[in-house]
Amino acid sequence: MISPSSLIMAVDSTLSSAVGASVSEKDAKALQFIEEMTKNVDSVQERILGEILSRNADTEYLKRFQLNGATDRDTFKSKVPVVTYEDLQPEIQRIANGDKSPILSSHPISEFLTSSGTSAGERKLVPTIHEELNRRQLLYTLLMPVVNLYVPGLDKGKGLYFLFIKAETKTPGGLLARPVLTSYYKSDHFKSRPYDPFNVYTSPNETILCPDSIQSMYAQMLCGLIMREEVLRVGAVFASGLLKAIRFLQVNWKQFAHDIETGTLNPKVTDPSVRECMSKILKPNPELAAFITKECSEENWECIITRIWPNTKYLDVIVTGAMAQYIPTLEYYSGGLPMACTMYASSECYFGLNLKPMCKPSEVSYTIMPNMAYFEFLPHDDSSAQDSSRDSPPRLVDLADLEVGKEYELIVTTYAGLCRYRVGDILRVTGFHNAAPQFRFIRRKNVLLSIDFDKTDESELQQAIENASVLLKEFNTSVVEYTSYADTKQIPGHYVIYWELFVKDAANAPTDEVLSQCCFQMEESLNVVYRQCRVADSIGPLEIRVVKNGTFEELMDYAISRGASINQYKVPRCVSFTPIMELLDSRVVSKHFSPALPHWTPERRR
Repeated sequence: MISPSSLIMAVDSTLSSAVGASVSEKDAKALQFIEEMTKNVDSVQERILGEILSRNADTEYLKRFQLNGATDRDTFKSKVPVVTYEDLQPEIQRIANGDKSPILSSHPISEFLTSSGTSAGERKLVPTIHEELNRRQLLYTLLMPVVNLYVPGLDKGKGLYFLFIKAETKTPGGLLARPVLTSYYKSDHFKSRPYDPFNVYTSPNETILCPDSIQSMYAQMLCGLIMREEVLRVGAVFASGLLKAIRFLQVNWKQFAHDIETGTLNPKVTDPSVRECMSKILKPNPELAAFITKECSEENWECIITRIWPNTKYLDVIVTGAMAQYIPTLEYYSGGLPMACTMYASSECYFGLNLKPMCKPSEVSYTIMPNMAYFEFLPHDDSSAQDSSRDSPPRLVDLADLEVGKEYELIVTTYAGLCRYRVGDILRVTGFHNAAPQFRFIRRKNVLLSIDFDKTDESELQQAIENASVLLKEFNTSVVEYTSYADTKQIPGHYVIYWELFVKDAANAPTDEVLSQCCFQMEESLNVVYRQCRVADSIGPLEIRVVKNGTFEELMDYAISRGASINQYKVPRCVSFTPIMELLDSRVVSKHFSPALPHWTPERRR
């Protein structure tokens, strides 16, 4: 077996300074696999594409482009177009309606994974096949061997992770449609996972699989409090999810203390399987109850994570992309604990992992594993980054041929039948591990606002404002200009929209009630993912801040004073620069909030 020190050097030269070099045989095999994959990137990618094209050669979709059995890259690139979700919607809808013929994949579509909303406001339905679970599971098995190189002793305690399942539906053809993590948590891969001392959770499976998110959160937090001394890492999928758990503790700590003191579970937790598993965990502990009361009753919640869970070594949360806005709040609650962003994945495909998981959030780079799918990249600063026609395919770059410092849009070809599919992620190449490029996630293409799982683009925000503006017509009032930002200073965060209004008759100006209704109308106009997050209390009520007349002219003057061209200046539809936000807030004349939750129910797939 390779020595621990050489393995650490092999994963990355900087790992030689990592603490703790006790590498188990199981970890050694995982690290060796990472080395093999990243040294042979191009040959692995060539093999993966050949396998995908060979097995799906007789699908309706690939036959359309007359590959005639060819599996080489040149033929594939010259004949198969780059596509978006909207391009594939007719085929996806046929599968959803029950067509079982090999349309996209030669293997049966096992379910649909729901992704963020389309321009029509519905979630995307991403087809998947059963064996994709094996690929996702493989990537999960690589995470802890890398983390163990940096953080010793993780097998001596537990992880407090807040994990949840979300609503699922069935398509007319009877296929399940649900988020990718819900699919994973409900699978035997997760429920019957082999025991691993490095990956023991405080939350029993029953609490994670509870369909009621409030009961699930309650039970998971209660388990974490009971096992507080055993917790070595605290996490959730996204930073917003961990902050939601902290807010839940702030609101419910008295009830937690009561449950722990008496050894009885809150009667509001009614799920039978949760109550049964909690009966084996929850015992009277007045001393622990007194400790929780003391810590949580204090007004200052700084370092609350390390105060409640004193042995925590790091936070396991995604804080890249839109989640970066939560870093200061997490630092406040955790006392500056490291934040490990361990993997990069989406509904379409699991991509890769972070080989330096304890690095600063601003330095996170992901190494794409070339065995997960076939990857291509569209240069983002190139004219080819514009939507291309089928007649003139864009110039795509292979995984092994990327250049450091350049930005690219990610394109995937998967075993489940997505071919040259635009994921919509913009990535920047930061370096290489062996022959494998490493990427910093920059942003989702065209996303303007995001608090949790929601993604709102500029056209959607514009439409929502137009719909809300209809309520102003009877007052002879219109929206002159607007901008927005995602306010995450409080939990939950919420959208803030700045409006400059033109009121023709001051005596007939819109009332506070009307402007509050404008907030509600905007929320009703936003996509299903936003509305679901609002109902689930992971996004707060939308706020409209009305600013004085002339505010946006001042904003333009400020931009020009900083070098913007007066001829090319456009009002930014989303702001985050502190001086601009201070200018806007100093001109606010009134604030209004949505008075009710927008309509949301689990989608029915027609």
